[in-house]
Amino acid sequence: MKIHGRAMRTIWPDADQTSVHVIDQIKLPHRFETKHLRTSAEAADAILTMVVRGAPLIGATAAYGYAFAMREDPSDANLDAAYKRLYETRPTAVNLRWALDDLRKRLKPLSPSERFAAAWLRAGQICDEDVEICRKIGEAGLALIRAAQKPNQTINILTHCNAGWLACVDWGTALAPIYMAHDAGLPVHVWVDETRPRNQGASLTAYELGAHGIPHTVIPDNTGGHLMQHGMVDLCIVGTDRTTARGDVCNKIGTYLKALAAHANDVPFYVALPHTTIDWTIDDGVKEIPIEERSAREVTHMTGRLEDGSLATVDIMAPGSKAINYAFDVTPAHLVTALITDRGVCAATREGLAGLFPERA
Repeated sequence: MKIHGRAMRTIWPDADQTSVHVIDQIKLPHRFETKHLRTSAEAADAILTMVVRGAPLIGATAAYGYAFAMREDPSDANLDAAYKRLYETRPTAVNLRWALDDLRKRLKPLSPSERFAAAWLRAGQICDEDVEICRKIGEAGLALIRAAQKPNQTINILTHCNAGWLACVDWGTALAPIYMAHDAGLPVHVWVDETRPRNQGASLTAYELGAHGIPHTVIPDNTGGHLMQHGMVDLCIVGTDRTTARGDVCNKIGTYLKALAAHANDVPFYVALPHTTIDWTIDDGVKEIPIEERSAREVTHMTGRLEDGSLATVDIMAPGSKAINYAFDVTPAHLVTALITDRGVCAATREGLAGLFPERA
């Protein structure tokens, strides 16, 4: 995708293999800045503090963090210790575990002197593979958007949180079909949930849609049901941080409520995901997926730009009131119209996923 006319990815390495660059997503949308990550600790901190976020990008960053760890200490002990440190940064998104498992499996048989080079090479491959995976998701989802088009009418799509290219290495998951539809000349408009408490829809999704020239409108999270009742939403497309073997999806808190509203109003509710986000080891997402609980400060405080252009963080809560901050919720498979994957579209069922991924059946 492009920022200020320049094609970019969200993460890219230096040629001398000493660091990687990432877009600092905490600063968006008011400032576009990048950060250098040079150590495994810096990579872990970037994931933990959400300088980088989104399941695929977390996995890619963790892969480079693992490579840094092998440069720092390629011993067997650190192979396991670095895995643990990086895995504990974000427990819900399964791409993180997938990337770390992939690297550890490849690195264990190697001698310590071979591990850094192998890890660095594989981290780059994971990034390239993610771009291609997201492109295929876009192509699969484009057909669904075309099918929703009515003569001489705009296609209104609702999305929640940020599942665009900022959440991946490029293209995105839920937004990839929208980018392709816009580029193909289809008249799309996106309802962007603000996505409290971190406002990742208002800050990130709106930012990247605007940069690509896609018409969009930011709405309070509570507005989606009203729009669906009045026929103002043709379809919903969201992402997922973890999908179970039977099709339950875990995504940013508030997704479940949108799925309920869509179901009640006969609005198709699609979930876009790379195969690396499927957790084949669990079935019941509500009972088995660990839900990350983040700092209450994300609820009690907001950061914005003042009239003079400076940024300020303000307390929006009544003094003495408590707040709680569950980061994700689980949408049961029966509320999902279909899953959009890099291998095509399938029903959100065990049989549907097995049809696309027979090697896991």
